[in-house]
Amino acid sequence: MHFDFFKQAVRGVTACVLATIFAVPTNLMAQAVAPSHLVSPADLQKAAVAATQTREHNLQTVQTFLSSDRAVKALKTAHMDPQQVKNAVSNLNDAELAKLSARADKAQADFAAGDLSDRDLIWIIVAIAALILIIVAVR
Repeated sequence: MHFDFFKQAVRGVTACVLATIFAVPTNLMAQAVAPSHLVSPADLQKAAVAATQTREHNLQTVQTFLSSDRAVKALKTAHMDPQQVKNAVSNLNDAELAKLSARADKAQADFAAGDLSDRDLIWIIVAIAALILIIVAVR
């Protein structure tokens, strides 16, 4: 008889503990326990604006590079449509666009410094254009 009372008490305590666990929403406990890892909406907005500005800058850099007279001439020499290449640039993802922007900046700087000849610049432009068209075609 003493054993039955003890058994019922354990069942009652277990039922109360389970009811309490399931009654309290878990997201409420998570918010109360660790609010320090949450990102504020203002920080998200700043990050989104920064990413957009970076993409626009990279896009502008590549399109300016491809719009230069030498680039247009090189693309026509390689039998590529300069407008099609410029349009395809906007379809690249951020990482690909950043890489091409860095290459375009380096090629322009090297050419301005006299490190590249016209022939070298033509090869770079054709390679960049081919890479752009291949990436867009694969998608």
